[in-house]
Amino acid sequence: MYRPMMQATLSAPLHFEGVGLHTGAPCAVDVLPAPENAGIAFDLAHPDAPGRRVRVPALAENVIDTSRATVIGRDGASVSTTEHLLSALFAMGVSNADIRVDGREIPIADGSARAFVDAIASAGIESQDADRATLDLDEPFVLTVGDRTIVALPAPAFRVRFVADFPPPIGAEYYDGEIDPARYRGEIAGARTFGYLHEVEALRERGLALGGSLETAIVFAPDGPMQPLRWANEVVRHKVLDLIGDFALLGAWPRCDVVAIKSGHELHAAATRALRARMAS
Repeated sequence: MYRPMMQATLSAPLHFEGVGLHTGAPCAVDVLPAPENAGIAFDLAHPDAPGRRVRVPALAENVIDTSRATVIGRDGASVSTTEHLLSALFAMGVSNADIRVDGREIPIADGSARAFVDAIASAGIESQDADRATLDLDEPFVLTVGDRTIVALPAPAFRVRFVADFPPPIGAEYYDGEIDPARYRGEIAGARTFGYLHEVEALRERGLALGGSLETAIVFAPDGPMQPLRWANEVVRHKVLDLIGDFALLGAWPRCDVVAIKSGHELHAAATRALRARMAS
């Protein structure tokens, strides 16, 4: 039986500050309650016009880069590494929020969404009097690029099945689970971003990943992770976390079964743009 999902916002503002994963620069974020039908949007400072702010809706058409993270921008203003905060808001049921950003990135915290989820749970969520938009499919959607694939299948709930496959020592990992606030908080939110030691060293030599450390990411040396894992398959759980954050850019809750094979931000952005076009047709 069809049951409408209701829109919701935060019961109180949230504040986060720290450093950006890629820039290493200080950044701060205030996440504010928003009215019905406002959606989730970023309030960004324009880099070339002091005092000017740019409102950028968190929608797939405003993705401007996916090379190392999901970057949202418009009219010359942008913010990087949006996926962890968006993942937390989306999975916890927040459909309306204003995200005011001071800096070029969202703070990386410990490399997961745990700090965001804990703050959301502490502040509380306020149900609103309007139905939440949903993505309901009549037929399967498939997008393949090389050896990477995203499939979305008609289903009554949002479920993610993810196959990750990386060079040793990570290897192949799998996750399968329905996405709801309790399961997300217990099984997904704490999964940290990751990288290989040789990649981190190479990126730093190029002036990148300046905020990366053993406190902000899992680092894999040739013989294994350099810090204890929270789950044996923490890598694929983080990939699910990222996918949920990228699918927040649908602007609607996906009532579908998503099967992802080796996908990443670029494929997620292409899929959400195509699915938004299907919703509008």
